[in-house]
Amino acid sequence: MRTEAIDPPGVDWQRVSPKFITVRLVDWALANLAAVLVLSAPLVFVLLGWWRWPPLWLAITVPAVMLLVAVWRLVLIPRQVRAVGYAERDDDLLVRSGIFFQRTMAVPYGRMQYVDIAVGPVERGLGLCTVKLHTASPGTNARIPGLPAAEGARLREQLAARGEARLAGL
Repeated sequence: MRTEAIDPPGVDWQRVSPKFITVRLVDWALANLAAVLVLSAPLVFVLLGWWRWPPLWLAITVPAVMLLVAVWRLVLIPRQVRAVGYAERDDDLLVRSGIFFQRTMAVPYGRMQYVDIAVGPVERGLGLCTVKLHTASPGTNARIPGLPAAEGARLREQLAARGEARLAGL
């Protein structure tokens, strides 16, 4: 279902690289592996007879529920990546994300203080980067993850130039 508040008419969204799915999968695997291992420790201790509490049914249920939640999050990752996009307009940059709780943020070029590019180890290996937009408001958390490195560099230069032009006009 499309709403004009989230998808303004006439906006041509640029999507992030499909390689970003791999970055999200690696993050998912590391986080969930650690969580399942920690939550499974009581089960192992109960089965070895080292602990009498928690009861066996509870020691099985907790890691099983965590595993189900992890699989659900795994299924959502490709859709979440496809939902991320941005659009450069005349006066502002739109950044869109989310599938259940959708969000579209408009960042006026004149409000941008600086544009930052971040690259993690997995992103670097895939030739991707994350563009972060910083404004005077600490509540502005505009970031565009999963951009090809060349597109990220181009976008950084474009946004910085547009921001300077808008500030000079004030």
